[in-house]
Amino acid sequence: MKTGIIKIGASDVKTLRDLAMRTFSETFCNEYTDEEFKTYFDTALSETTLRQELSDPESQHYFVTVDGKPVGFLKVNIGSAQTEQELPTGFEVQRIYVLADNQGMGLGKVLFEKALQLAAETACDYVWLGVWEHNYKSQKFYAKYGFEKFSEHTFIVGDSHDTDWLLRRSVASIREEAAKQ
Repeated sequence: MKTGIIKIGASDVKTLRDLAMRTFSETFCNEYTDEEFKTYFDTALSETTLRQELSDPESQHYFVTVDGKPVGFLKVNIGSAQTEQELPTGFEVQRIYVLADNQGMGLGKVLFEKALQLAAETACDYVWLGVWEHNYKSQKFYAKYGFEKFSEHTFIVGDSHDTDWLLRRSVASIREEAAKQ
């Protein structure tokens, strides 16, 4: 089994959309109704929206692959592309998803460490992300990387309004850690 990370381009929009819808459905299958999924897919994950995001110079997207097949993806943002503007010099890790069949292989960790590497290459002060308040496994994972809660925001899927915790870590601490290795 060979894994890799490849940058997503405009020609990959259909693959990205299919993967995004599948991973989101798998992750939240017990949380939302079919109608809420449809609304979210038709807005946040529409081809038009994803094409706009892929063309935004303040966003980057990557696939994680297994034997050349995309099985997960990462989306990061800076500047005005960030979903929240509480940290104007922030680097947002907006999306990390891996197909259920490929979880437990360390691919989420690979994508997350790619995000941290990208953050360290910027002039940003903080790297941050949102995590659902009931996603204890992910909260524990991010805490191991030194992330701490600094705020909350509402994540809307159809008629559902969920609370996401906003977690951050200083980019300087990531650079210092990398320099020691």
